[in-house]
Amino acid sequence: MVKKKNPLKRVLIYLLLLGLTILTLTPLLWMVSSSLKLDSEVFSIPIKWIPENPQWSNYVKIWEKIPLLTFTFNTIKLTVIITIIQVVTSSFAAYGFAKCRFKGRNVLFLLYVATMAIPWQVYMLPQYSIMNMFHLVDSHIGYILMQSFTAFGVFLMRQAFISIPDELLEAARIDGLSEYGIYAKIALPLSKASITTLVIFTFVTIWNDYMGPMIYLNTESKKTLQLGVKMFVGQYATEYGLVMAVSVLALIPVLIIFLAGQKQFVQGVASSGIKG
Repeated sequence: MVKKKNPLKRVLIYLLLLGLTILTLTPLLWMVSSSLKLDSEVFSIPIKWIPENPQWSNYVKIWEKIPLLTFTFNTIKLTVIITIIQVVTSSFAAYGFAKCRFKGRNVLFLLYVATMAIPWQVYMLPQYSIMNMFHLVDSHIGYILMQSFTAFGVFLMRQAFISIPDELLEAARIDGLSEYGIYAKIALPLSKASITTLVIFTFVTIWNDYMGPMIYLNTESKKTLQLGVKMFVGQYATEYGLVMAVSVLALIPVLIIFLAGQKQFVQGVASSGIKG
């Protein structure tokens, strides 16, 4: 027997989803609206969602007042490099934990994953001391090395590799394919959804990172876009219109990355068993 669906229940679910969507998008719409206003109009009550006199010049001023092109290039450079490195290191380690049998494998994996429970603030100072010892403070190389490994990425990719049948890998071994070949030609292609999920998580995290660059990058020519936003916040005054304009530009790459990999992202989260 086919169970009839309750139309009222469906309507309530759609109304709830619509309300959550509006609640989520409202701050973003306010940010876009504020980026086209004068500072005195940003916090006006009631809110004018469509400015009477849009200040398109705000998007010109942000390029003139700070070296925004340099900050954007640095952010893209660091984000892309770290994302690629994290995908390689996480997937490689995850393959070892999922498909290579060695003594203490499960214990080592649990200990590694348990590091996710340690807040960054706990080891922030020892980490800074180590980087300073190797003279890597105020350098992109130092920041890249700090972000090159992630326990979350290993956990995510391991969940994907576990779902690959061992019989498939055994057949590849019988055919003479090495473990490196199995990893590159079988495991990775079958885990595209999880790789896309890891790329999105890493890209968004590094792109929006403020504390790391603030602590480790001191030279203006090496700073990132998030530190550039802070330059419009002064001790006695804040140029809110310009802050919002920079924030809108900073949001665009993240939005593009998410929309491009949305389908794979949802599939990757579902297949990895991550629930939130």
